[in-house]
Amino acid sequence: MPSERQEFGKKGEAAAVDFLRRRGYRILELNHRNRLGEIDIIAKDGDTLAFVEVKAKKSAGHLHPKYAVNRQKQKKISMAALCYLKTTRQAGTRARFDVVTVISGPDPPKIELIKNAFDLAYP
Repeated sequence: MPSERQEFGKKGEAAAVDFLRRRGYRILELNHRNRLGEIDIIAKDGDTLAFVEVKAKKSAGHLHPKYAVNRQKQKKISMAALCYLKTTRQAGTRARFDVVTVISGPDPPKIELIKNAFDLAYP
């Protein structure tokens, strides 16, 4: 049985998927896992492959959820994305890293898309 935190994360990802679809993204995969890590959402935005990290919080608080995608997290996502590109034979494909933040509250959630949030990060 999923924990409360896992359920909250799934709701945040579902909100992010809906948000991206409304902006023209074509969702290819959710929660892609390979030997190097996990990517929350893999989508096409025009001719660009977007590797999307979703960060959700229950309230705005003092630290925006985008700051949770720190250098260490960027490296993990980068390595998982490189593995994905290699195994799917898409090494020459235009790609970028986006972050979607979801802040819940009493009103509808506040969702923000940060396109090209970070560059490829190597270990």
